Amino acid sequence: MQIEQGDIIFVEKIKEPLLVVSKNFFNTTEAVMVCPIVQNADSGPLHIPIMSETVKGVVLCEQMRFLDLRVRGFKKTDRILFDAIINITDAVQSIFDYY
Repeated sequence: MQIEQGDIIFVEKIKEPLLVVSKNFFNTTEAVMVCPIVQNADSGPLHIPIMSETVKGVVLCEQMRFLDLRVRGFKKTDRILFDAIINITDAVQSIFDYY
């Protein structure tokens, strides 16, 4: 199954949904960078609210994780809009910017 940036996935042994933030080229190996989606979070520049057909919550950009999906069961459930992907990847990128 092809995983793409902006996909919402559920991974075994992780209770909250995850948003794939890594680029499609990176995802071809099924190793992905993800951020958790939670129901409630304090507002802040790294907490981006999202809504899809099946998932509503807040993406915690500062809690980005690397997962190798080749060794974990996962299910792709939904996808967010392109505008939301841009906002989230901008927030993730800001973590690594200079000053």
